[in-house]
Order: sequence, then C-alpha cells, then structure tokens
Amino acid sequence: MSFHPGEIAIQSMAQVREEAASLDRLIGNRISQGAQALLSTQSFAIAASVDRENRVWASLLIGEPGFVEVLDSHTIQIRFLPIISDPLFQNLLAHPQIGILIIDLENRRRLRLNGKAQVQIGSSSSTGERQNQMTIQLQEVFFNCPKYIQTRYQTATNQEPLAPLISSTRVSLNSTDRQWITTADTFFIASFYADTGADASHRGGFPGFVQVISPNQLVFPDYAGNNMFQTLGNLAVNPYAGLLFVNFEQGHTLQLTGTSKIIWEKERLSQITGAQRLIEFTIEQVLETQNVTPFRWQFGEYSPAIPAPA
Repeated sequence: MSFHPGEIAIQSMAQVREEAASLDRLIGNRISQGAQALLSTQSFAIAASVDRENRVWASLLIGEPGFVEVLDSHTIQIRFLPIISDPLFQNLLAHPQIGILIIDLENRRRLRLNGKAQVQIGSSSSTGERQNQMTIQLQEVFFNCPKYIQTRYQTATNQEPLAPLISSTRVSLNSTDRQWITTADTFFIASFYADTGADASHRGGFPGFVQVISPNQLVFPDYAGNNMFQTLGNLAVNPYAGLLFVNFEQGHTLQLTGTSKIIWEKERLSQITGAQRLIEFTIEQVLETQNVTPFRWQFGEYSPAIPAPA
C-alpha cells in the first residue's frame, strides 16, 4: 500500500517524509494470525462512516467477544447490537466505505481495518436481542503503536436489564457535554478520503487535553506518533471529521460531527505541552445516547507516553 497525497503532504510538513516512506510496508490487506487472535477476544470496536451529506461520524459497536469474525484473510463479519439513534447503518447504505478500530484497552493494542461494507438486518441473538450484521471486504489492515492508550479493565457486564436508550440531538454543546469533554482522557476520531475510504483512530491525554473553546468549537493537541498521519492526512484533503466520547463507567456515548482545521503555528503550539500540531474542531451536530452498552470498564493507568504538564 502507498500513502495518499494528503498523508504525504502532512509527512512533508512534519519533516518525517523519509522515515514515513519506510512505514507503508506495514500496511497490508490481509488478516494475520496475530490480528485474528486479537479480534477473537474483543467486545467493542469503533466505526467510521459518512452520511448522505458527506459528514463523518464515529460510532461504537458492541457485542460479545468474537462478534468480529474472520471469514477469510480479506473479509470480516461483524454482528452488533443496533443503536437506533446512531447513523451508522443508514450511512453505510449511502456510502459503503468503513473504517474499524479494534482497541484492546487492557493490553494497549490497536488494529485498524478499512474497507467496504455490505450491511443487513440480522436475526435475533441467543439472548433474544436483534442484531445487525455487516460483511467488510478489507483494503487496509495494520497494527498501531500503543502510544497514548490509557489502560482500562472490563470489570463486568451490567447485570441489570439495560435501560431504554435515551438519545438527544443538538447543534452545540450544553454544560453537561462540556464537563464530559473536558474531563475525558480518551476519545476516538473518524476521518475520510474518497480515494482510500474511511478511517477510525484513537486519541488520549490527561484530562483537559481537549479544550472547549465555545459551544461549537474544540481544540486538541496532536502528539508525536508513528509518522504515518492517516488521520491528519485525511483531514488535510477533507476537513469533515467525527468524534466519539465514551463514558466507560456508565455506558453512554457522545458523538460530534463537524469540520477540522490543522494548526501549525509555533506560538499556539507552545501553549499545550507536547503538542506537535493542534486540531480545531467546529461542531455541526451533537448526538448524545445513554445506555448504549451493558459493558463497564475501570480505569487503570495513564499512558507513559503522554507529555507531562509543564
């Protein structure tokens, strides 16, 4: 696989083009034994998709371990519990490109799978819950480094019947949203480039690393990474992005869709310790959903890669 023009442009601006050129060999289109072993143990994933208005969304997928099944070295199937308020299913009917992030929080491992999805309404699961299903023909498969992943441990599945989903949409952040975002240590980001498809990735930092500038604007740092720049490369050619914040203790999600701008000015970078770049994110829509998942996670420790505050 080779990098697209947006990725090359960001690599060049970051002055890591020569180093990055040696990394494209790490991106394949086949499921390795190591990837298959990881998939068999995970109970949630993040999906990136694009709606009919070309807005980008990041969505949470949940299921019992093994809900991501390898059909062959180029194909996976995901059976997941539908979240009625989430736009993912309708998005894939309009744009089949999808990005999947598998992230093992306990062991700080992450795998990215990008391709094209075929979706269908599935049958009821063994617990009587209706499941959706998608089959994905893979175009890109690669592991990422463990930087900035906070460890979390799945403590249990909520033993009480899952309360009804409660969803609400708005065009700006309310006070609860602001509190959620400014105390978060983790979020997920979705991006899209037409020639290569959708991509889902991860961001982590100490609480407060995502700043709320106004009810419609956030800013967050881009720390030193693996120099591939899949996310920023996509944003360089298509500013639409989706953010997903997960309340790991209560099972709620906050989805934001909007546009992004990459900031390189040294004066602004100096205001956030360790920032190599900043991303300004302008919000177009907010979707809050409560009681999304019965799974619960307990915080373990922060990533040692996070830059220490000045």
